[in-house]
Amino acid sequence: MPACLVLLLLPARSSAQAPFTLGSFTELRRGPDGGEIWRGVIPGAARKSMVYVPPGFLPERRYPVIYLLHGMPGSPWSYVNALSLAALSDTLITKQVAAPFIAVVPVAGPTGHYSGEWTGSWERYLVDRVVPWVDAHLPIDASAEGRTIAGLSAGGYGAIDIGLRHPQLFGRLESWGGYFTPHRDGPLAEAGSAELAAHDPRLLVRKETALLRRRHVRFYLSSGPGHGNVQPSETVSFARELAGLRLPVRLQLLKDGRGQWERQLDEGLRWAEPST
Repeated sequence: MPACLVLLLLPARSSAQAPFTLGSFTELRRGPDGGEIWRGVIPGAARKSMVYVPPGFLPERRYPVIYLLHGMPGSPWSYVNALSLAALSDTLITKQVAAPFIAVVPVAGPTGHYSGEWTGSWERYLVDRVVPWVDAHLPIDASAEGRTIAGLSAGGYGAIDIGLRHPQLFGRLESWGGYFTPHRDGPLAEAGSAELAAHDPRLLVRKETALLRRRHVRFYLSSGPGHGNVQPSETVSFARELAGLRLPVRLQLLKDGRGQWERQLDEGLRWAEPST
């Protein structure tokens, strides 16, 4: 029977300390250096999300947090299984390439077969339910500077769209193999021109440029050689848009498609939580 997540309130290994439990989350697996993946339901959705805590986790410490949005169709399993989130994160932290961080991998869609966008009810779930839940239950830096939102493919679009629509929440925005034009599917299937414009990163970034500069929001964009209808030229074009608006952006392009998602996750985590 899996054990409930138990985090000691103090680093001293004393049985006198009352344990802190994270709801009904259970431990799923461990990384090679002691990082842990926990799985459970964040209220507001029926499907289970994932949480990664780093090696040497100390509940009294405040950690930066990175929200990882999966692609569509997809689920948090894409990060845990295919991309080996625990092993990669443990290695980066142990080698002091990245500072210790917490990662939260929420769900979107009623099933893993959902093919839509991180918009509508799923944007509201992330902003109104997931972020407040994380702030209340995990020892994270709850400032915008302490939060990164990132994602791959449709998750990359979602990370940029949500980040631009809520610049007070996230200080760093990352897209890995994403796109920057809203698709008419999922919650946007019947959207009119005004609603599509409200989810168009190119329009949003121009509208919010002054605020983004004041809040020192930073961008990381990467792409492999493309997948499906998504082409790296979209990433290059959006990076040029950001640079033209004098917003800080780092662009990375991978010419080789082999292992492109693993490499983009690796570089994205290094950029989000550098050790120095």
